Amino acid sequence: MYKNLRGRPGRVLAAVTVAQFVFALDMSVVNVALPAIRADLGFAPLDLSWVVHVYALTFGGLLLLGGRACDLYGRRRLLLLGLAVFGLCSLAGGLAQSPWQLVAARAGQGAGAAAAAPAALAMLTTTFAEGPRRVRALGVWSAANAAGGALGVLAGGLLTEYTSWRWVMLVNLPIVATALALLPAGGPAEETGRAQAPPVRRERPDVPGAVLATAGVGLLVFGVVRTDVRGWGSPATLGTLAAALALLTAFAVTEARTSAPLLRPGLLRSRWVAGANVLVFLAAAGQFTAFYFVSLYLQQVLGLGAAATGLAFLPFSAGLVAGTVLATRVVARRTPRAALVPGAVLATAGLAWFALISPDGGFLTDVLGPSLVTSIGTGLVLAPVAAAGTTGVAAREAGTASGLLNSSRQLGGCVGLAALATVAAHRSGGATDPSALNSGYATGLAAAAGLFALAALVAIGVLPRRRPPAAGHAPGHPAPLTPAENRLEGTRS
Repeated sequence: MYKNLRGRPGRVLAAVTVAQFVFALDMSVVNVALPAIRADLGFAPLDLSWVVHVYALTFGGLLLLGGRACDLYGRRRLLLLGLAVFGLCSLAGGLAQSPWQLVAARAGQGAGAAAAAPAALAMLTTTFAEGPRRVRALGVWSAANAAGGALGVLAGGLLTEYTSWRWVMLVNLPIVATALALLPAGGPAEETGRAQAPPVRRERPDVPGAVLATAGVGLLVFGVVRTDVRGWGSPATLGTLAAALALLTAFAVTEARTSAPLLRPGLLRSRWVAGANVLVFLAAAGQFTAFYFVSLYLQQVLGLGAAATGLAFLPFSAGLVAGTVLATRVVARRTPRAALVPGAVLATAGLAWFALISPDGGFLTDVLGPSLVTSIGTGLVLAPVAAAGTTGVAAREAGTASGLLNSSRQLGGCVGLAALATVAAHRSGGATDPSALNSGYATGLAAAAGLFALAALVAIGVLPRRRPPAAGHAPGHPAPLTPAENRLEGTRS
């Protein structure tokens, strides 16, 4: 085992942590800048949402493909490629002079993130063997993921108010450069996706599965994110979602019949993998919704500016990191379930407290307390769910499992936010006065609490109570790791 986190393992951890931070940051940093972007580039009101939606569309739609590609062609290679594409598109977005240029740049960012995010998590799980060291590494990774999402609101507010909206895109460049500089050159981390047994090396990509999965997930995200304009019951929405369901059904049939599937059905027979993906879907839906409604409450009801709204999220960021650190200590001694259940319960309580917001409230009375409770609970969920979702997964499928987990997180955020935004809008009745808006946001936050309650039930009812089995011996994995894979897992001293 590695005796410390210095050397190659430490550099891998540092590189993938910085990479995950910038991907999470980009999910929220743009939101606060949307009014400034509209004024500068002349977006039509109905087109402005595509600055956010197109990133979610390409990121979510390509994650499964990116995860499988990094298993076949090398995780380090895909991480380098994804980071390079993400950085170049960030530069293009910061220099955009028209709406279509910015939307195209955001689509490119999503594609780059879809290649790099599963590669980063797969490098982490194949560098650190299952046990306390992997738990600690995943804790650091999860803390960066949480901090990126929360600090994105702060960074977006400060950059928009004191510099220019363009810096919400350009700020990615030094972060991407740091990740690239930290990434070790060559060696085991690079060979993880290719140093397998000969049959894996000669394996052909599952092109039909890739097309069906990308099209199906992409249509699902597209149908969901456009409900803000067309509504859930419109023929366009229902038709899009029906087409997505048909494509995903065809994908499932194809994967069951092909000899080299994009997503092996046996992987989902593991209770750890299946339970973690359902749980992260629900938790992401609740987390994204909390960010969205609390941000709107601060600005539209309490009247705070962009920078002040960002600063108001600092306690949330601190709580996420604290919860992640606590979860790392718990999981190192017990199982992911031991942190997931109390974390989901705590997040449920925090969001239920948030649902008591008032039009005449304030930061100290309505935001600070529930922010800390919700964020600590969410932090307790984030690190364990990453550990649970990669438990018992052989190195040869680490990228696939990572892509699946990221895809579930992304879909959960998109579907949950779109659904609960509709619920909130229905509750407010289309009125824009603070009292009506407050009622809608409170209803949305209460529904988010319900999602975390469901996540707690999944953790209790699906995830095993026993300590995770060793990699390569989990249900659905017929063969143990090869000697090369064991070396790559870091099991030799």
